[in-house]
Amino acid sequence: MGRSCLLTPRVTGHRREPVPPARTMPLTRASLISALFRGAVASLFVRYFVTGGAGFIGSNHVRGLLDGRWGSAVEGVTAWDAFTYAGNPDNLRSVIGDPRLTVIEGDIRNEALLDEHLPGHDVVVHFAAESHVDRSIGAGSVFVSTNVLGTQCLLDASRRADVGVFVHVSTDEVYGTIDEGSWDEMQPLAPNSPYAASKAGSDLLALAAHRTHDMDVRVTRCSNNFGTHQYPEKIIPLFITNLLEGLDVPVYGDGLNRRDWLHVDDHCRAIDLVVAGGRAGEIYNIGGGTELSNLDLTHLVLELLGEDESRIRHVEDRPGHDRRYSVDWSKIGDELGYAPRLPLVEALPAVVEWYRDNPDWWHPLKHGGR
Repeated sequence: MGRSCLLTPRVTGHRREPVPPARTMPLTRASLISALFRGAVASLFVRYFVTGGAGFIGSNHVRGLLDGRWGSAVEGVTAWDAFTYAGNPDNLRSVIGDPRLTVIEGDIRNEALLDEHLPGHDVVVHFAAESHVDRSIGAGSVFVSTNVLGTQCLLDASRRADVGVFVHVSTDEVYGTIDEGSWDEMQPLAPNSPYAASKAGSDLLALAAHRTHDMDVRVTRCSNNFGTHQYPEKIIPLFITNLLEGLDVPVYGDGLNRRDWLHVDDHCRAIDLVVAGGRAGEIYNIGGGTELSNLDLTHLVLELLGEDESRIRHVEDRPGHDRRYSVDWSKIGDELGYAPRLPLVEALPAVVEWYRDNPDWWHPLKHGGR
């Protein structure tokens, strides 16, 4: 594998040729309310209810809402989290003293608790999910319960609370695998893992809530995220922390599975664009524009930590491992002005340094200290 490929990763996802126009939704009471809300959200303070608000992406979104990185004026943020293994109170440490923040330990399947705390919020951003594919292979029922049933409970409670906008955060994995090209939002769902299937089910329930109840539901589907505060079972933090501990890095199979990489800040910025300007009942793909094989990614991490290929340990591939993901994000780019600002090759060094500087954050997570 030539080293030059690390300096010129394949840029994917934003097609330059014309794409079919977005679906036109009928003019309904919900669409009128949605139009009014889109104008209001740009100029008025709003209250956010963020599920999974202590997880990797959710906590990043919460921190960015409170420090103004995403641009929305915020009156209050409720970070709702079940605080399972991936929900970490330390992820909110930098903003815990902000009077606009409320942190609630709660399960999205607890409708009575949701009914108590949801009223008065303008926006729900729904990150809460079981999300690790490897875990889903061995315990799929947990994923169905949280991701499918939990999403329905949250949708029902949001409708009762008259929430203005519900953003359902999903994944490109619901599309399955693709050898060439990129998926647009009209691609039929074809998930291959229990995790992806549970997320596809939750997507359909979210869209059904719009069709059936006129709820202003907007669905986003992102590519692989990276950044700080990511639980060290995922490939980038796992490899970084393994190398910091003097351990080898386990690469599945031949390492040629390909992924598009999206910085968590770009993801959260895109979500805020969907909150402010998205359309009810629509789906928005969110990509990072940098596609690498897992082996290329491994070489990049090795290089940043001063290691060589001798640290790679090829392991048996996982069942049903999708070969390639790639989303076409023309729609969110054309409609809402989204473009990634933090490509992986440029942003990864800072992520490596964060893990190097914060062993007190990740070491207990890897070794059972919390």
